[in-house]
Amino acid sequence: MSPPRPPKIVCSDLKFKEIILKYCPQLLETYSPIRLWGRSGHVQTIIHATVGRTYCPSIQARRCAARQEDGATVTWDVYEPTAISQFPEVYTIAICPGIANSSESLYVRSLVALASSQGFRCIVLNHIGVLPHVKVTSPRVFRYGETGDFRLMVNRYVESHPHSKLLLVGFSMGGNIITKYLGEQKPRPDNILGGVTICQGYHAQKALTALLGWQNMSRLYLFSMTENMRGVIIRNREVLLSEEVKRRFNIDERKALTAATLPELDEQYTRRVFGFRTVDELYKSDSSGNYLHNIDVPIIFINSKDDPLVHPSLLAIPENYVGCHPNSMYIETEHGGHLGFYDGGYVVPQAVTWLDKTVVSIVTALANLDTF
Repeated sequence: MSPPRPPKIVCSDLKFKEIILKYCPQLLETYSPIRLWGRSGHVQTIIHATVGRTYCPSIQARRCAARQEDGATVTWDVYEPTAISQFPEVYTIAICPGIANSSESLYVRSLVALASSQGFRCIVLNHIGVLPHVKVTSPRVFRYGETGDFRLMVNRYVESHPHSKLLLVGFSMGGNIITKYLGEQKPRPDNILGGVTICQGYHAQKALTALLGWQNMSRLYLFSMTENMRGVIIRNREVLLSEEVKRRFNIDERKALTAATLPELDEQYTRRVFGFRTVDELYKSDSSGNYLHNIDVPIIFINSKDDPLVHPSLLAIPENYVGCHPNSMYIETEHGGHLGFYDGGYVVPQAVTWLDKTVVSIVTALANLDTF
């Protein structure tokens, strides 16, 4: 295992880099993971998936909902700031969680709690089908690169808060979604200041191909993600796998529910309900790396070198992008796993993770860009 070291920072825009580092000086310092187990990307990833965060205070939210054209019900939670904003107005962080996650996921709540305590309002998308007490109202749930639900949340929020400046944050699959959203050639509000993505894979086909192998326990992580997705479908099978839905989309329920991998499940269910001819066509459409060249707002990518879910070869995608685009930065830590980034002493991590502190600092820097 490699020793702790400061994050690798790639940025071709020196002025942009100067501003980010002014508000986020910890990027120049060594990220020191938990000494006993923090240098293992596997352990960090497993702790994140099973324990979550130790810092998760109770925070009150207001739930909002809207209906998509296809009949899907999209919900999101709004968290008001718990402290006075450092800005003349309240800035809003729009958060897109990872696969099968929602505003109730501990790592999302810990970030919201920290951001709210520093004067930010937060809105968090709940991926369709994840919340057990919210009924699914169409034949689909979420997917890796479906931006429509996030777009609806942002549009509805801006309608009620037309002067609020927005900063986008996406975790894992959510990072892919906000990157694709920013790169799509579709109308979006002018008051989006920039985005931060954490631990995304950038290219669906290549990411899943790597996970299909047995190296570095990849197949076990793919099995876990497949089970999470299958669980969402089974929990909502009355709507998602009704006789009418199976007939309309030519779905074999047995094959869908016994799929051993995400590509198999996407073939038997996802690509059919979303109208794609092949899985390859679906993955090409869903990969954020295919939309990077259209992004016209500041964006920062954060990845961990020892993330067992993101193959190291995929990290060249954001690094190459920031090397020739202004107002962008790539941050790569030596350790952190997938969404872990625990730091602290010998065994017990600090209450607020390195990731939460870093993301809030970066968001603060992005909010201050127009003052320079």
